[in-house]
Amino acid sequence: ELISCLPSPPPPGRGGTPRPGAAMKRTREEVDATLQIAKLNAAELLPAVHCLGFGPGASGAAAGDFCLLELEPTLCQQLEDGQSLVIRGDKDEQAVLCSKDKTYDLKIADTSNMLLFIPGCKTPDQLKKEDSHCNIIHTEIFGFSNNYWELRRCRPKLKKLKKLLMENPYEGPDSQKEKDSNSSKYTTEDLLDQIQASEEEIMTQLQVLNACEIGGYWRILEFDYEMKLLNHVTQLVDSESWSFNKVPLNTCLQELGPLEPEEMIEHCLKCYGKKYVDEGEVYFELDADKICRTTAQMLLQNAVKFNLAEFQEVWQQSVPEGMITSLDQLKGLALVDRHSRPEIISLLKVDDLPEDNQERFNSLFSLREKWTEEDIAPYIQDLCGEKQTIGALLTKYSRSSMQNGVKVYNSRRPIS
Repeated sequence: ELISCLPSPPPPGRGGTPRPGAAMKRTREEVDATLQIAKLNAAELLPAVHCLGFGPGASGAAAGDFCLLELEPTLCQQLEDGQSLVIRGDKDEQAVLCSKDKTYDLKIADTSNMLLFIPGCKTPDQLKKEDSHCNIIHTEIFGFSNNYWELRRCRPKLKKLKKLLMENPYEGPDSQKEKDSNSSKYTTEDLLDQIQASEEEIMTQLQVLNACEIGGYWRILEFDYEMKLLNHVTQLVDSESWSFNKVPLNTCLQELGPLEPEEMIEHCLKCYGKKYVDEGEVYFELDADKICRTTAQMLLQNAVKFNLAEFQEVWQQSVPEGMITSLDQLKGLALVDRHSRPEIISLLKVDDLPEDNQERFNSLFSLREKWTEEDIAPYIQDLCGEKQTIGALLTKYSRSSMQNGVKVYNSRRPIS
């Protein structure tokens, strides 16, 4: 069933703008006559008739005072429930819209159909619920538009988050920088104002970065200081002959409290372990993979390239006794060159690579001309959208070929 909308808007004035104040008053007889001329069966329509006319404010509303935004049902429901949607971005950034947990690109979509702004317009479903007997509703059009904003789900733009926090990494309570009141620091509100991502996505990334809140400001621990805290914990575990699966929080704080702030010791345990409670006592199960990975980063960051065999030997000797190192622990952190003689390994962190898809692939192909899927996958996994696969990304941004019976990928365009 349809709502009859009669008449059509009055003819446009000069420049195609509808003339304001041209609303018409139609009688029922005129409506019925128009339906008959149009060969429409009134029985197939709802009895209510909207007679549309442009009001005096329509011209101004069309000048850009209002924007139309198309929302998916989930976002619409969130607004109806009283939640907020926030548009974020600096002047030099493409604007994004953020809900509490998702980020969307904002794109202008043009339409060949004129979209009318009609305050208080009732839908067919609303009219069906009313007891209407062939009533005529004279409706004033407030404005019109030939485009609207549409949303496309996108990855949060989180590269800037680490960049901001690395302006002033935390080196410990006794650091001279902590006495400098001019050092840049960021609260949660500051980050929400500057990062193009939802609050939930920002908080998740802060955990990934091992950031902690100190004095109301989010800080990333300087790497050497983080390693210092981790060494304190692993040495205590070794001296007390504890299992890595059961490290007592209270004892750690008592033993290491004189060396470092208790909140830093607990933060280190949270970064490298999983908290649980047993018989009323708080324990942490340390993650061997994380500890091995961070130890490898410590060894690799001071060397441009490292003989792979020598590195693996030194690496195994450097981790706590009982932990087993494996190259699988270094995905997205280090790159192995199997074609060099001897084989070498070098530091290549995925979070140091560009955020844009094409720039990421350009950067990777400038480092290495041809990649196997196994080698490149850890460096593009984070580029995959909700329904996108690594294979789809490789098809779009690279060209495949066979080399010694192994499929490899190289750039589709020349890399300068």
